[in-house]
Amino acid sequence: MIIVVMGLPGSGKSYFASRLATLIGADYINSDRVRTGLFSGTTYSQREKLMVYEEMLTRAVRAAHEDKHVVLDATFYTNEIRTMFSTALQDLDELSFIEVVADEGLIRERLRTQREDSDANYAVYMEIKEEWDPFTGDHLVLRSTDDNIDNMLDEAVKYLQEGINDTTTDR
Repeated sequence: MIIVVMGLPGSGKSYFASRLATLIGADYINSDRVRTGLFSGTTYSQREKLMVYEEMLTRAVRAAHEDKHVVLDATFYTNEIRTMFSTALQDLDELSFIEVVADEGLIRERLRTQREDSDANYAVYMEIKEEWDPFTGDHLVLRSTDDNIDNMLDEAVKYLQEGINDTTTDR
């Protein structure tokens, strides 16, 4: 199973995705950690973003070939990037998309504090928000607050189990 967790900076997607990976025993591939491993300083340039996504895809394909579950954590802000992953991964394993959203006031508050792996600030959030392509494919949308992680995880596991059962039924 490969799970793409997407959302804007500060939405709570990494907090959610890391806990989901732990809960289901999946490898966790985070764009901020990949970026830090590839570059000594981050610019969030288009070239840099593409290199990060390409490295994430390489790691996801490798994990899928090793029969590992994978949670991919990044903004996945354009349809082009999502299609790149869908095309490369769809035949390797069950592929699911989960979008994490939050109220803008909460995002602004979250981005004021230093986070462990990300250096995205409100300006980066605004830039990516402007470039965001709404996702129209089948996916689960979860609303993040400061106190609902358990509910988000429960809803995600239920969604993923239903997807597996639907796939099994269709075979």
